[in-house]
Amino acid sequence: MIVSDHLQTVDLARAAQLSVQQVRNYEAGGFIPQAERSPSGYRLYTQKHLAALKTARILAGGYGWQRARAIMQSVHQGNLALALALVDERHAELATRRDRIEQTLAALRTLAVQSLRPAGTRHAQHLRVGQAAKLVGVRVSALHFWEQQGLLHPVRDPTSRYRLYDEQQLHRLRVVVLLRDAAYDFSAIRLALDELAAGHTERAIAAVERKHSELARISWTCLAAVSSFQAYVSEFWPDLYASL
Repeated sequence: MIVSDHLQTVDLARAAQLSVQQVRNYEAGGFIPQAERSPSGYRLYTQKHLAALKTARILAGGYGWQRARAIMQSVHQGNLALALALVDERHAELATRRDRIEQTLAALRTLAVQSLRPAGTRHAQHLRVGQAAKLVGVRVSALHFWEQQGLLHPVRDPTSRYRLYDEQQLHRLRVVVLLRDAAYDFSAIRLALDELAAGHTERAIAAVERKHSELARISWTCLAAVSSFQAYVSEFWPDLYASL
């Protein structure tokens, strides 16, 4: 039932294709502004709440529920600058992931036309474990663990006994980082690495290209979410929008 310009909970739920409890959960979570109450205690929502619900759900598709919640809460608390910072943070993460994927693709495509050079090849690059970890943006402990799992096989300096990563191991390391980011388990990663070592790079390249396409879809979802978010803020929070 619509009361004046207001929507009761059931009306908002129906309009957003949600359950009444889900609407209440969205409000409790800060995804939408707090509703006014009627004299009899009923929640009274408006078109602002409906727009907030739709915007939050679109944001969640590209930014995840936790960050979408923080973005919407920031707006509802009058802090548009923080909301925009959270948006930028997500875009920076996507850019970093894209760079890693493209670097890995470049490495795999190089391997597709060149067989893996054995460790100790003349002019080969050798990095210590800390340098290798920094290069791919992970902790040293991760490299040690992956070595224990049989994914990496660094050589040892005969004098210092330091672990050294040559070009072949750095290629393997980039593949491991990418596939772990994509939530592949260790058995799948071993299979991919075995295919690379055996010269079956086409399968590995196809897997990375699928990840690249997935990232493009996420970026497109974020773009649509930003458009919805901008429309929501400019229409229903004009003072915040005008303060920019």
